[in-house]
Amino acid sequence: MAMRTALTIAGSDSGGGAGIQADLKTFSALGVYGMSVITAVTAQNTCGVTAVQNITPEITTAQIEAVFSDIRVDAVKIGMVSTVETIQAIAASLARFAPRFVVLDPVMVAKSGHALIQPEAQAALGRFLFPLATVITPNIPEAQALVGGEIKGVADMERAACALHAYGPRFVLVKGGHLAGDAVDVLFDGISYHHFTSPRLLTRHTHGTGCTLSAAIAAYLARGFGVAQAVAEAKDYLNGALSHAFPLGKGVGPVHHFHDLYRKAGLDYDGEESSTS
Repeated sequence: MAMRTALTIAGSDSGGGAGIQADLKTFSALGVYGMSVITAVTAQNTCGVTAVQNITPEITTAQIEAVFSDIRVDAVKIGMVSTVETIQAIAASLARFAPRFVVLDPVMVAKSGHALIQPEAQAALGRFLFPLATVITPNIPEAQALVGGEIKGVADMERAACALHAYGPRFVLVKGGHLAGDAVDVLFDGISYHHFTSPRLLTRHTHGTGCTLSAAIAAYLARGFGVAQAVAEAKDYLNGALSHAFPLGKGVGPVHHFHDLYRKAGLDYDGEESSTS
């Protein structure tokens, strides 16, 4: 059986917990060969983002072309894309190479509150990239920003998913992690809604959850799963990574992408915080 592959198009997190780094860890943990196109370099740690340098659209395009011209791409995951020009460059390249699966995580704000997309680029996401996506995976704040209005419960999530589906993606997954109670995610295919419910895990170490979930969906699509099953498997994987999340640094620690492999290798950490002091 040929190795399955996935390409992440996203920003770099120097702290290693989100972005390109989280995506590649997720791909590897799920048995998929990962490739990357870096759209931005962030100065970032567990406490927040202190600086961002966007990569030029020309270099972004060149990275995409370098991968597609040489290696079969089974799925694409798109994360942080900050500018209209970058969004247009990615859309043009994906229209040219036509990958079978595209998972788009509309990253807008870091957990620390730092904006990761320019205001004018938000509309460009819907215009240029949503129509190319197999699945888009907004969380509650992102869905609110994209469609307007407040989302207070599952019924509001369904309405937001329907509104977002009109932009052209085949599926919309509205993630409910920001609401109280059990985590309920809503998947909409244009006809019916599918709810995924999981117990809320009590940990503050949640850095990289959105990146990890969307990358896991891409990995499972690359491996041949249907969309609903890919979402279900990705949520199971993320729940395991969250349940083994650990303190690192002085802020919000990362999920543990390789928790299962560490367990099998007999590596068991005691949760002691790792930081400079």
